[in-house]
Amino acid sequence: MPKESKNIIGIDEAGRGPLAGPVVAAAVLDIPKRIKGIKDSKLLSEKKREELYFEIISNYKWGIGIVSPKRIDKINIREATKEAMIKAVRNLEKKNKIKVHHLILDGNMNIDVDISQESIIGADRKIYCVSAASIIAKVTRDRLMIKYDKLYPEYSFKKHKGYGTKEHFKLIKKYGGCEIHRKSFKPFDKDK
Repeated sequence: MPKESKNIIGIDEAGRGPLAGPVVAAAVLDIPKRIKGIKDSKLLSEKKREELYFEIISNYKWGIGIVSPKRIDKINIREATKEAMIKAVRNLEKKNKIKVHHLILDGNMNIDVDISQESIIGADRKIYCVSAASIIAKVTRDRLMIKYDKLYPEYSFKKHKGYGTKEHFKLIKKYGGCEIHRKSFKPFDKDK
């Protein structure tokens, strides 16, 4: 990591794999203060994620980026993920009036911003600020899917959050797709 970096940001996303809903990225400014229990969101219960989410948003500078299912279909999930990450960084900079000096991204990609960056596979398990970002991204996306469940109750989005569970595939077979289904993903891609 460059020595001159002052504002180091961890970035992670939630929602690359689901059949429905947006992809959500979060960016969190790394500071020395540590909250006990922060780790990769996938390793936490829903209840613990919610508790830590509140702690993170109350104690850290953070930003969020959301890209819609329609946009995912238009540009593909990889490009949509990058777009969500860029939005998260810009959101963090704008609302906190800070300049970001270095990015640490979970995974194996770089984003098109003029900021030094590094991609680390498994950063959500290894780097504290990326773990914090994973929690914000996951909770934000889960909350969106719960809202969508109220609009489209027949799909049980509250339960599976848009992921390709057996139940979700059965419901797609029964009702077809809805507005938030990704038409470029199976089982919809064959309809093109």
